[in-house]
Amino acid sequence: MKREALPFHGVKVVDFGQYIAGPAVAMILGDLGATVIHIDPPNGPLWDSPANATLNRNKLLVELDLKSEDGLAKALALIAEADIVIENFRPGVMKRLGIDFAALQQARPELITVSIPGFASNDELRREWRAFESVIAASSGVFTDMGLNRVLMGVNPSFSPLPLASAYGTMLAVSAAALALQARVKTGRGDQIEVPLASAVMEGLCYNSIKIEDYPLRYQTQREREIDRRRSEGLPMDVTYDDLQAFLDPFYRSYPCKDGRSFYVVCPSHKFHAKRCLQTLGIYDELVAEGLQEEPDTYLPASEWSSDVSLGVYPLPKFWADRISERMKAVFLTRTAKEWERIFGKGQFPGAPHRWLQEWISDDHADMAGLMIEVEDPVYGKMIQPGPMAWLEESGEAMLTPTPRRKVDFDEAISNLRAISSSLPKVVAASVKKSGWLEGIRVLDLCNVIAGPHSVSYLSRFGAEVIKIDPATPLFDCWNTVIFGMTHMRGKKSVLLDIGSPDGRKLFEDLVRSVDVVVWNATDRQVQSKGLDAEGLKKLNPDAIFCQLDCFGGVRKGPRTNYLGYDDLVQAATGIMLRFGGSMETPEEHAHVGTIDVMCGFGAALGVAAALYQKQMTGRVGRARTSLSALSGLAQIPFCFDYQGRAPFDEPSGPAARGYDALHHLYRAEDRWIVLAASEKDLSRFRSIEGLEAVADMTEHERSDGLSAILATASAKVWIERFQNADIGAAICENIETIRVATAWPADGTPGTERGSYSFSVYADHPSGHTVTHLDPYAVRPTHSEIYARMSAEKYGASTREVMKALGLSDTDVDELIANRTLSETWSGEYLPS
Repeated sequence: MKREALPFHGVKVVDFGQYIAGPAVAMILGDLGATVIHIDPPNGPLWDSPANATLNRNKLLVELDLKSEDGLAKALALIAEADIVIENFRPGVMKRLGIDFAALQQARPELITVSIPGFASNDELRREWRAFESVIAASSGVFTDMGLNRVLMGVNPSFSPLPLASAYGTMLAVSAAALALQARVKTGRGDQIEVPLASAVMEGLCYNSIKIEDYPLRYQTQREREIDRRRSEGLPMDVTYDDLQAFLDPFYRSYPCKDGRSFYVVCPSHKFHAKRCLQTLGIYDELVAEGLQEEPDTYLPASEWSSDVSLGVYPLPKFWADRISERMKAVFLTRTAKEWERIFGKGQFPGAPHRWLQEWISDDHADMAGLMIEVEDPVYGKMIQPGPMAWLEESGEAMLTPTPRRKVDFDEAISNLRAISSSLPKVVAASVKKSGWLEGIRVLDLCNVIAGPHSVSYLSRFGAEVIKIDPATPLFDCWNTVIFGMTHMRGKKSVLLDIGSPDGRKLFEDLVRSVDVVVWNATDRQVQSKGLDAEGLKKLNPDAIFCQLDCFGGVRKGPRTNYLGYDDLVQAATGIMLRFGGSMETPEEHAHVGTIDVMCGFGAALGVAAALYQKQMTGRVGRARTSLSALSGLAQIPFCFDYQGRAPFDEPSGPAARGYDALHHLYRAEDRWIVLAASEKDLSRFRSIEGLEAVADMTEHERSDGLSAILATASAKVWIERFQNADIGAAICENIETIRVATAWPADGTPGTERGSYSFSVYADHPSGHTVTHLDPYAVRPTHSEIYARMSAEKYGASTREVMKALGLSDTDVDELIANRTLSETWSGEYLPS
């Protein structure tokens, strides 16, 4: 298949990006068919890494000195031909070089510019900081309280080499660029977009920063209770890894297998998964005989249950968690992890063996599905790289054979851009009221858990109207639905409908006919069973775009394509948990809830935007795809590649990791932890820092102990001020709670984009009856388009009657359908069951 079939064929991109986020945005646009010119300084990229081979595939590379008149003139000439221009420097850097995005966009209103600074341009404190990945992570609370395990083990703060800020920033920025591009087809107007990486990583971790006052005890895990106990009693956090296992839920933990490999089980919260697991392991009947129960309605207050336990609810009480875990441990030792993977996959309940990243890169499924691809790089030869992050089913095959990066001169670069003609409608009058990029688009959301529903909530902030369908009788427990839903149900109308019943199916089909986009996180098997495959949807609504997310899906089919899974399983399968834990005997889930989930949600939004653009330009209706496994490559982009002669896979790993080397490391100042993010190139700058003048003359071996001793003599605030004055990357390791308290405002209906790098809103009148503090929808900041702060998440089922009446049903009709359980207006008496 040729690249001409790709949705962004004909789109012209100029990429000034360095390091990860900027180049990654342009890479993804190039993967989807855009023509990309990448600009490097005369001495080559600022980050010398083999990862650049991935980040610059499908690009022509030009070296220009933007500080010279000739280089600047050539850069402006390339921009004059472009649809999209990308940069990821500190605010104001491009303007000082003579490339003023505001002026360029005013002269060419159709131009789309994307800036991805480390901190927001309206963040007076941090905007000038050298915002390396570790600096953003430390400032945004990523290294502190990084997972409940690390807190209990006393490893706090905790270093991770995953570039989460850049990964989230990439997906937010590329989806925003694509959404602006499809909106431009209708209006002729582009936009000037900013996506600060600090804001992006906060959005990526938004399920961890939500605060619910009077949080019911039933949702607190054993680990959370132990942390609270130790803090209240002034006890140390010194739990060993082995002792920590006693605090884990049996359906959310790792088990050693016959072959010595660990297997990760993720079966909590679902009505059937835990039961299928125990039945398959052969221990269900004996546990039931011992008193294990399944409450018929776990959405009742726990005080009204007939027992203190219900299978399929998270977390389980400690007595039952311990008893079930011990039985499961014994059974897992009877088979290899590979055997269990097949058993779980075929049995349709989630689990996966732990693998190292190097194993995942060469995994049969990753290869067959197109999740890892081969590229013949001019520097490294045959190279394995991550495959596409998002694609359309009809043209995805063309994305599996990207063109390697290639250096060209300016004349060849501009000739390539000029050879592509552009055709745009006239720009709408400047006086027209601002609107969102998706104004007038209706979306039907069939998703559950996090990645899928988050993608649709994200679309709603740009003006999309969303109807969310969930089963009339819930499949997931209220920890999974209501707690997560407080974030991803914002801006949606909630309908509870049994689409498997005859009456429910008819209503479902009516809803499908009424929308422009349908989104579902489901496997191919599930999609086909509900008649939403390409042929089935064509009969229902030939104009509707269908977007599918799943766990292990790729452009092609692989042996695990239809296996179920969640974020944590992808962390296990792709090496993230082994890197974080440090060994096969000590795997740990990385960081917080939604590490890859939210990233994948933004990938789905990108797919929807690409399909909308293609439909507008060509009339072809596409089916957008992404998967958690596809996004795992972006989360590990600095080391997710292989080639003959590659250096060892030795990125920082395990709880003892504090950084890359002595100059890029976590240190304890007199009062707090800080991160230093410097390199050998910065050594001369240390001579100007009071107290650190001698560092430049230390040997590499001496630096770690030397810096540890010196930095412990003064406060974190003093050192950060000195480092910043010397233009060396450094930051205090903040925690999310401190950030939330310092930057929370009473909810005022605005998205928070005017409040710097961090912004929360406090909803004292939340529909749940609890006071809820949310991160604002603020990372994407367009100049000419509207971002909507959507309403709080309504109670599940609250819009059932309204939506059904809009389909033509009477109140009597709705009442009858509620009586026969086709419809429901609520799952529970309380919004958040106590």
